[in-house]
Amino acid sequence: MFITALEYKLTRLIVNKEDFIAYIQYEINVLELIKKRRAHIHYQFKREEIEYPIIHRINSTFRRATNKWKDDVQLWLSHVAFCKKWATKGQISKVFSSMLAIHPDKPALWIMAAKSELEDRNSSESARHLFLRSLRFHPNNQKVYQEYFRMELLHSEKLRKQQKDLEKAEMDLVSVKQKAAFVISLLNIAAIFDFTKELQDTILQDLQTNYTEDSFTWDFMAKRELEAPGAGEELQTAKGRASDINRREERCCQVYEEGVKSLNSESMWTCYVAFCLERLKRKTNVQELKEKLQILLSSGDTEGAASVAMTATRRYSQSVSMWSLSLQTLIQLGSGDIGKHFQDALTNVNPKESLPLWQLQFQWSTDNQSPEETEAVFKRGLLSAVAAVAMETKESYLDWSYSTGGYKKARKTFTSCLFFQETPKMHNLRDCYERVLQEFGTTDDDLWLQYIQEELGPLGQPENCGKIHWRAMKFLEGESVERFTSKYTLLQTGHL
Repeated sequence: MFITALEYKLTRLIVNKEDFIAYIQYEINVLELIKKRRAHIHYQFKREEIEYPIIHRINSTFRRATNKWKDDVQLWLSHVAFCKKWATKGQISKVFSSMLAIHPDKPALWIMAAKSELEDRNSSESARHLFLRSLRFHPNNQKVYQEYFRMELLHSEKLRKQQKDLEKAEMDLVSVKQKAAFVISLLNIAAIFDFTKELQDTILQDLQTNYTEDSFTWDFMAKRELEAPGAGEELQTAKGRASDINRREERCCQVYEEGVKSLNSESMWTCYVAFCLERLKRKTNVQELKEKLQILLSSGDTEGAASVAMTATRRYSQSVSMWSLSLQTLIQLGSGDIGKHFQDALTNVNPKESLPLWQLQFQWSTDNQSPEETEAVFKRGLLSAVAAVAMETKESYLDWSYSTGGYKKARKTFTSCLFFQETPKMHNLRDCYERVLQEFGTTDDDLWLQYIQEELGPLGQPENCGKIHWRAMKFLEGESVERFTSKYTLLQTGHL
């Protein structure tokens, strides 16, 4: 009731300054209590819902008060102090701007406003602008000149400190031992600024000297060859540009070759294969380049010019990422018995990590094999003991069945999927039903009935049946509604 009384006083025809101050002080006391309460219970959330409305009301009340009692400098400064304390520094500039429009004759306020811009908002440019404006009003005021001079010196000192820090960063960088990826990230940041050429050279030299045991270094240095500038005259023609790209790709591969010789690791081979695959995808329409990249993919081992992809998978036969990259490369090249390679991959990797390979095989088989062969792939996936693989197989199998054989084939596939596992989990069954009902829920009354029967079974929740029945009556159309109603009645009486 007290806050209501205070608010009422602010709406009267004749208002007092003391009433505004009392209201503002009350709201500030509330903020202080909230702050103490937060510290006590260690709760730091929902500031937008709790504090911000109060802060907004206080700012609004201050504006009303200063508009009515414009000459009261202390009232203006109280508003500034509130903004500083309660993290509304964005309001400070507006308050000072309004105050200086009323009190341009007070040098101390100009100085205070400029210092606020410099100290509270870290804006030397705004502070300079305020000092210059104040000198128009007070061209002979020594205090304004003194503080302006001090501000410029502080700004210069800050710039000098930044320059020293930059120079120190150059000198000390080599003593900081981090992973290559971190050093490369620093190099990329430095490259944004046009005055850091020497710093970039220092970082690059450090990278090549101290991080050759990290595949990130070789990968980065190889890809830099693609960015190297070409000859100006050669780039004038399409043939010249193609030739320039070829040379860059050859230099990239040379760096990668050196990398796999120096650092014969899974991550190094992964980088090399990923690069070759990425470049191959860009140029698949050019047969000559396709053949050239096939040559570039050779590893040079004594057993007979096997591709980099297959060499890498032989070395790291249990790596899912390596198999995935290699299979994508071979699919792009159209080389070898891809189906056999997928079998080898799924035999070697950990079944719990095999989902990406199954997804890739589903896509490849759908695009390249006969319907019978594709269906056989899906049925092998359904046999997986890994729940994630089995569920992904069901979803992909249903999508493929519907796209190739329509409703009837999808319905048949769904029924077979439901009982493919000996003890299916109920939440998986529900997922399957919900997925298929999205497609066929308006016409297939048997599907709704089977869903209800599953919930009535030992794994289900009978209390869900009412909701399913209601949804069925809502979604089914035409004669399907009558058929469903009749069968549901038989089910309830135990005759179905």
